[in-house]
Amino acid sequence: MRVARATILRTLRVSRRVGGKPHEGRLAAGGVVFPCALGRAGITHDKREGDGATPAGRWRLVSFYLRRPAPLQAAWRLTRRDDVWCDDARSFLYNRPLRAPLRLSHEEMWRKDGLYDVVGVMDYNLLPRRRGRGSAIFFHIATEELGPTAGCVALRARDMRRLLPRLGRRVEIVLR
Repeated sequence: MRVARATILRTLRVSRRVGGKPHEGRLAAGGVVFPCALGRAGITHDKREGDGATPAGRWRLVSFYLRRPAPLQAAWRLTRRDDVWCDDARSFLYNRPLRAPLRLSHEEMWRKDGLYDVVGVMDYNLLPRRRGRGSAIFFHIATEELGPTAGCVALRARDMRRLLPRLGRRVEIVLR
């Protein structure tokens, strides 16, 4: 007897939920649709640091930070307690992964609330980096009630666990 293998996904399509609040989204992965959280200001074509919006476009998930190993084809590494991501738009280190301690404004990658137990780094504003155009745009774990993010795309933990093994090496998120 042959057992069907799960299809490897190359594209995740994200849109705002019709009739919902700006941060309520839907993520289509193959034939499955998951509710997801977006930035509190919804999706924008003109992303700015601190605006609370998720940037529209096609963004590759270049790598993942994982709190614990998981079945994943994409590049990943374990998150360290001193991992941070610079969000200080005045710095030449803006929108880069760094190590603590750091005097610049930054995002802690090791969080107690579990929201960064899985973090996919989107290639938004990485090459070239433009200061003030948005930083730390991730694909990560959402709160159970799918509360708004600061500009990321987030799934409930159970949905992320279901999706991770199906993500291909060059998976993209299309935000429209």
